[in-house]
Amino acid sequence: MTTTDTRPTTPASEAHEAPAPRTEAQAPRDTARAQNLTLLVLLAGIFMTTLDIFIVNVAIPATQRDLHASPAAIQWIVAGYGLTVAAGVITAGRLGDMFGRRRMYALGMALFTAASAACGMAPTAGILIASRVVQGVGAALLSPQTLAIIGTAFEGAKRVRAFTAYALAMGLAAVFGQLIGGVLIDLNFSGLGWRSCFLINVPVGAVALTLVPRAVPESRAEGARTRLDVPGVVMVSGALVATVLPLIQGQSQGWPLWTWLSFGAALVLFGAFGWYQGRLAAAQKSPLIDPALFRSKGFTRGIIAQIVFWTGQGSFFLIFALYLQIGRGLDALHAGLVFTAIGIGYLLTSMVAQKLTARLGRQTAAVGTLLMAVSLVDLIVTLHLTGTHGSLLWTIPALVGDGAGMGLAIGPLAAGAMGRVAPHHTGAASGVVSTVMQVGGAVGVAVIGIVFYSALGSSTTPAAYTHAFTAGLELLVGVAVAVTVLLQFDKD
Repeated sequence: MTTTDTRPTTPASEAHEAPAPRTEAQAPRDTARAQNLTLLVLLAGIFMTTLDIFIVNVAIPATQRDLHASPAAIQWIVAGYGLTVAAGVITAGRLGDMFGRRRMYALGMALFTAASAACGMAPTAGILIASRVVQGVGAALLSPQTLAIIGTAFEGAKRVRAFTAYALAMGLAAVFGQLIGGVLIDLNFSGLGWRSCFLINVPVGAVALTLVPRAVPESRAEGARTRLDVPGVVMVSGALVATVLPLIQGQSQGWPLWTWLSFGAALVLFGAFGWYQGRLAAAQKSPLIDPALFRSKGFTRGIIAQIVFWTGQGSFFLIFALYLQIGRGLDALHAGLVFTAIGIGYLLTSMVAQKLTARLGRQTAAVGTLLMAVSLVDLIVTLHLTGTHGSLLWTIPALVGDGAGMGLAIGPLAAGAMGRVAPHHTGAASGVVSTVMQVGGAVGVAVIGIVFYSALGSSTTPAAYTHAFTAGLELLVGVAVAVTVLLQFDKD
């Protein structure tokens, strides 16, 4: 029978020492402090890896000038990271099941930190692209372990609290990424400029890495220590690359033939992967993803809701940044300051999401997505009334409302999917959840790009950008409503 060991490993140097006597009151406090430290180390990783998705956009203009990078190179500086993460997280989740989640988390943190240093010191665009790919490998190793360790190290109300903190860290990194990048570039520490956007990860990662051995409990699926399903890794990685790559580059290249051939190849590979996983499971071998994971209707519905939700998140931040910086002429720092309105709303509701979940259960996420839809409609009306030269202060109520909805949705959505998973499937499930976030984001950016640039046309006037932004917002209202409706079927 498969079991999961979540006990922290005791260093050999301490194994013979007699523990100091503790009172009954001290023991719970010590446990709480240990769990808080565990959560803090885990959140450091998810914050940095999420931040690097958003902060790089602010650094792109200065990077292009400094490194004399071509437009294609700039695309790969952005895309190389996300593509690597999307292709690797399912395999990384399985590796955590097999060899230990703490071990894989530490390896991912070490790779990510070292690659961040290489990004910050890159002398050419080619080296920066290669370093971003290694960053993506580190993030792929790290991300699914975070969800898996939370799922095994915390129980009951503490698990809900941990997922709420996870959502808070991820949301703050997304919302404040542009502001953090703008501040770092504006301050220009030691003349580092855009490089500080990457180098900021190094001290944080180093401190977190030193704490991992004593702060993060080791766990694995004991029955999973068998050979890795290499054909499964090849098929699912190929399928994800074939899906995400044309989504990243198709819009800018006018959707050439290769993009559609890539989508067709992805369908074939996904079909072959599903068939092969079923065959391994029937033979009682070790598939990369056990099909039994999807026999839980709750998990499957949770994954569908996740992918639709994340379709809207990355795409909103993209078109809002374009509207602010090109349509309204704001620099990166001032555009980042506008984003803080979303962050304020996110902070306010993230603090109460746990209590609300105790009352409403998984419908807390539905309340959040409905609030997002209403707020985006409010933003559309505000833009219509204020025109191209009205004060952006009028948009603050809508932006705060959108952030508040995000704060109510992200944590319960993740907890809703992972909460239905058996312990021995935790690593694979966390890999699937992390993957759908990345793929959903790529799909959203591709679709919103079509809508936004079609509405924009050849014009570059403020009015044209306002019209294009409004068209994108109308699509995002539909996405938020769709998630709300999907969650109404999530009753078990």
